[in-house]
Amino acid sequence: MARRNYSEEFCRQAVDLYESTPGASLKSIAADLGVERATLRRWVDLYGTGKKTAADGTPAARRMSSPGSGESQPLPETAEQKIARLEAENAALRADKTKLTTEREILRQAAKYFAGETNW
Repeated sequence: MARRNYSEEFCRQAVDLYESTPGASLKSIAADLGVERATLRRWVDLYGTGKKTAADGTPAARRMSSPGSGESQPLPETAEQKIARLEAENAALRADKTKLTTEREILRQAAKYFAGETNW
């Protein structure tokens, strides 16, 4: 297979897509872009910020391996990271509340409309 050369801009955009897509895996993003997973992994190592987005939309904690154990443990969250995470969660909950309130009002109006249409 021929070796392809990608521009630095493409590589950086691919890494940004991987880091900003909630719950995305290297394999899925690489498949979407038509590159090898190992190539995307190398780009993430070169151009990545280390700030991956978790499946729930919050920044994922970086993992650090402890010496001698084969496992990785999350790094402790700084106060700034905790505040940012909680503010994002708060904003998401407020948006959900607004959406639910709007949906409830629409359903209430629909119920009134259909109750008025009933001619028994």
